[in-house]
Amino acid sequence: MVSEHSDATGGETAALALKILVAGGFGVGKTTLVGAVSEIRPLRTEELLSEAGQLVDDTDGVDQKVTTTVAMDFGRITIRSGLSLYLFGTPGQDRFWFLWDELSQGALGAVVLADTRRLEDCFPAVDYFEHRRIPFVVAVNCFAGARTYGAQDVSRALDLDRATPVVLCDARDRTSGKEVLIRLVEYAGRMHTARLLDSVG
Repeated sequence: MVSEHSDATGGETAALALKILVAGGFGVGKTTLVGAVSEIRPLRTEELLSEAGQLVDDTDGVDQKVTTTVAMDFGRITIRSGLSLYLFGTPGQDRFWFLWDELSQGALGAVVLADTRRLEDCFPAVDYFEHRRIPFVVAVNCFAGARTYGAQDVSRALDLDRATPVVLCDARDRTSGKEVLIRLVEYAGRMHTARLLDSVG
């Protein structure tokens, strides 16, 4: 998506806004990441977990979690002058996946957040983006007390394509979150360029 604004000389310059998805399993830190990096107050659609949800929401390993995203999170971050990212955090539970197709329309790429204590929870997100050929990076959210695994270990465990970046991060930390987003933009840029060259070659 592109918008235009006036520069200091009064001329029109193009400002580029890129759409990024933040996905992953239930309770992995998607809302936290969007909130940490957003330069605006993030839009959140969180609701309290209810007794009815206990039958469908697996809180094993995230016992302290009391809310869940029911639509999406939204935030914005400026990478540099003229380049902004619009961040859309997806809901993690299966019953909200119908929203993913809408949210993924026009996305440059995605961040798949992973928790090594519940690594299997990010398999659906990995499969989703692989099948739709949407570039993504896996960001391992390093929770306190969780066993530390290297990027290569996580890549092998998820059976990722060798080129797919895996980065370690702290979803609570703005600088760490920005590094994840920069890696994604760089990787997605290379992927889109390669596909364009293939199409004309």
